[in-house]
Amino acid sequence: MSKSIQKRVDDLPTRNLTIFSLNALDNIVPGKWDNLVGWDNTIKTITQESDPAILDLVSRRAIALYDDKSQGYQTALWLYDTIDRTGSALGTAALGNKIGEKIPLLGFLSKLTPKAEKAQTIDLSLKLVVEVVAFCKINGIPGDSLGDFLRSLSDYGGESLMRMSALVCFDGLIPLGPNFIQAVSSRLNGLSPKELEDNSQYKSIKSEIPGKNSDSKLSFIGESFDSVKGWMGDLVSSNDLTPQKVSNGLQGFIDFSEDRLDYLAAFLDMSTDYYRHTGVQTLARRLIERSLAEI
Repeated sequence: MSKSIQKRVDDLPTRNLTIFSLNALDNIVPGKWDNLVGWDNTIKTITQESDPAILDLVSRRAIALYDDKSQGYQTALWLYDTIDRTGSALGTAALGNKIGEKIPLLGFLSKLTPKAEKAQTIDLSLKLVVEVVAFCKINGIPGDSLGDFLRSLSDYGGESLMRMSALVCFDGLIPLGPNFIQAVSSRLNGLSPKELEDNSQYKSIKSEIPGKNSDSKLSFIGESFDSVKGWMGDLVSSNDLTPQKVSNGLQGFIDFSEDRLDYLAAFLDMSTDYYRHTGVQTLARRLIERSLAEI
């Protein structure tokens, strides 16, 4: 049986490379992100309540909502988990004793393989689709509700804004450069359904992507990126984001050369799980907010 939602929130870390990376990013793209951890602490913080009876009611209702499989919460969390699952080997093993000291990227180069631009394009695009579909699942609307998702983006804050900012910076700007939006859009237009089917991440989540077959799912992926690229461009321009600015923010805990940004991107991919981490926080927030409204 999978972990309960309260266990998932209780187990969120306070110190690892994901947290260091997101804190560094929060200084560049201010999202007022607090690394909210612990189920009871999260309920108290979000509800601003101190009455034990009310807190208990909120907790019970939130857990019941999550456990109800007719709701979309468990599927949303599965999507956040799955899209991050492919890269954590370095984070859990080789880096286990590195927290607290500056990590020399040079020592890990032999373990890293920068993604080809096509693979990076698919990676970024699929993470975006996960964001769209998870949003729809959490809010109980059809998974292809791009319009509702786009309208919600302007209200994104906290962990949700941080997740999208990390997508732009860690999966766009650093590996693909300042023109990543145009590059991804162009490559998606030239991508075939067969090339998509060969991608392991696509295979793992394709059942939840809207569309009857890979051809129509590829169309939805392209529509999703086209719909969000304006928002991404605004995020980049309004924060004066460049690959150098983002990488400089990471220099506090990773030692690397500016000419190895492709390896830095591979390192972040292998050593962080920002989708899973902030996804748990987003889901907990939505459950608690709904629970408070319903009790």
